[in-house]
Amino acid sequence: MNWDDLRHFAGFAKAGSLSGAARDMHVEHATIARRIASLEATLRMKLVDRRGRRLVLTSDGVQIAAIASRIEADTEHVLRLAKGTSSKVMGDVTISAPPSLAATMLAAPLTRLRKQHPDLNVHVSSESETVSLDRREADIAIRLKRPENGDLTAMKLGEIPFRLYGQASYLKRTAQADWTYIHLHGALSDSPQQIDVKARNQGRSIGVSTDQIEMQRAFVLSGAGVAMLPDFLAVLAPSLAKAEPQEQSLLREVWLVIHTDMKSAAPVQAVIGALRTMRF
Repeated sequence: MNWDDLRHFAGFAKAGSLSGAARDMHVEHATIARRIASLEATLRMKLVDRRGRRLVLTSDGVQIAAIASRIEADTEHVLRLAKGTSSKVMGDVTISAPPSLAATMLAAPLTRLRKQHPDLNVHVSSESETVSLDRREADIAIRLKRPENGDLTAMKLGEIPFRLYGQASYLKRTAQADWTYIHLHGALSDSPQQIDVKARNQGRSIGVSTDQIEMQRAFVLSGAGVAMLPDFLAVLAPSLAKAEPQEQSLLREVWLVIHTDMKSAAPVQAVIGALRTMRF
């Protein structure tokens, strides 16, 4: 039996659709379908019931998917343990971090680290969505919320102040009652800063929204309105000013998270040491 067939089938079972599995596994949906067909032919079992455009697991498919999931988890565990024993600061380390924080805060400490350890390869993935450390989608994750589940080790890096910012000229010519609030949607729609903005908006129509904090800042810079921005991003633009200077900032905790299997790996520890030098 081809393990890749089983792995792609497990991905389909988890995602619930070909397109979802293809997106999660970064392949074409036709690849997922081909792998499932190959596994069915090898096992001589019908694993998926094709009902028109919808694919549903058969009873045999449910059982095989459960076994495949356990095998995948055990395989990832073995690979994490193997990587976790590394005693030299070399090889690959992947970091997942929110896009705005990654672009603004990570370059300097990681550049210094690479100068000290030229055999260390650091990969930064700026994602709004949460990655899986279990599946080794990253070795280190920087999150704005402490994880509550999983065999994970978390350490607090600090706190990011968020404040209401606007372009200085916009704030000067626009009365507070007439401010347009730049909203967040998508993965950030339930973020604390967006909840704060919703409360301020008081049911008025939403003129502008985006799924990226960087784009939110761009709208503010263009004079489109005001937005709740992190201080580290806002201070890069001299034309921005605090809309309510006397108001207390909204603080969001920054957590560095690793899988517990990786906590002794020298490359991971070296990167952690560099990231802990960041000041928010």
